[in-house]
Amino acid sequence: MSNIDRLIERSAVHEDWQPILRESLLTLDPDYLDSLLRDDDWLPGIDRLLAAFRRDRAGVRYLLIGESPYPRKASANGIAFYDAAVDSLWSEQGLSKAVNRATSLRNLVKTALLAQGLLQRDADGKITQDSIAQLDKRGLIQTLAGLFDNLERAGFLMLNATPVLHPQRKPTQEARYWLEFLECLLTLVAQSSPQRITLLLWGKIAKLVEAMPASQAYARLVCEHPYNISFIDNPDMLQLFSKLRILKKSG
Repeated sequence: MSNIDRLIERSAVHEDWQPILRESLLTLDPDYLDSLLRDDDWLPGIDRLLAAFRRDRAGVRYLLIGESPYPRKASANGIAFYDAAVDSLWSEQGLSKAVNRATSLRNLVKTALLAQGLLQRDADGKITQDSIAQLDKRGLIQTLAGLFDNLERAGFLMLNATPVLHPQRKPTQEARYWLEFLECLLTLVAQSSPQRITLLLWGKIAKLVEAMPASQAYARLVCEHPYNISFIDNPDMLQLFSKLRILKKSG
């Protein structure tokens, strides 16, 4: 079995994605790929490296591209923006402590709450813990896993532009190994998808991806990183989350 096939098998990649990933992974330096398979001292680890591709292709409408994995083993799981260490979204005080401490996630949830018309800002223009605490959440998803299930059902594929975080290399150095992979992947997806897919580019990653000729085949929604509080008021994100209703409990 080739190293590429081993990597695809270890990450449990959906069969829909395997031909595209095999071709895209050929752009990687063979010695680099071999080192990933021999060394497990990096995040998210060999069994989660391509976890974003465990979903089918047919339902994909959005490619959300993050930067790199979380720098904590409990959090990094191969899916962009998904902090695997977070469970409950809510608490009696409003957002759960884990969500409230995670700035990007906190702003994402607040954006979705506003977009779905579930709450309004207070007289000072803030979205307070108290207002979230008073919200009837019986019709809402309760966990971060539920939120990402909803995103997947809405058509999201969530991958990091640099899917490896290595303790002995800076992220900028690691990114160089994956640039050709990402451009090849974007080219092949655009060529073989029956519908036009939208790239969601938040923050600095937008400059990297928009500079790739392959990105021109996609519709693009570009905005600030959700770490910024201004993300909550971004009209494009409010419109998107209003349409998708990602906090609503399914069924």
